[in-house]
Amino acid sequence: MNIILTGFMGTGKTLVGKELAKGLKMSYLDTDKLIENREKAKIPQIFQEKGEDYFRKVENKIIKEVSSLDRCVISTGGGAILKKENLAALKRKGVIICLSANPKVILKRTSKSQNRPLLKSKDRKSQVLSLLGQRRSFYEKADFEVDTSELATSEVVERIVDFLRKKSGGS
Repeated sequence: MNIILTGFMGTGKTLVGKELAKGLKMSYLDTDKLIENREKAKIPQIFQEKGEDYFRKVENKIIKEVSSLDRCVISTGGGAILKKENLAALKRKGVIICLSANPKVILKRTSKSQNRPLLKSKDRKSQVLSLLGQRRSFYEKADFEVDTSELATSEVVERIVDFLRKKSGGS
């Protein structure tokens, strides 16, 4: 079984994923990093030079590959589960955990990053609110959700582990 972390940018998928994988002695994979490695380019460069559609096609291939693995914690890009086939592939051998945060926290956490092509906007707040609105129904398809707005990484990991324990019938 895999543990898939999804959710909007700035919700802590990478930090939580690494700590969760370490604690559960599982492998950690980040689909965005795998895309960058395969394309030999950073995500903003891929968006700029080849467009979002191209990026989503590469992301789709990567998700097909990683979803066939086992015992991995997989952090996905914020838009990965917008595609039904990605969600279905990930769910087949995994449990989907959505990390969320309130828009104010997301804006603060992403404010210094230049690695967020979908937030390149004069009005980042409106952009965040718009994207969150568009993606909400997809994020709600997760098996479990943790609001990371006011939690430390270790607290988020603890909540996920508790959920997994209850889900598997453990104590």
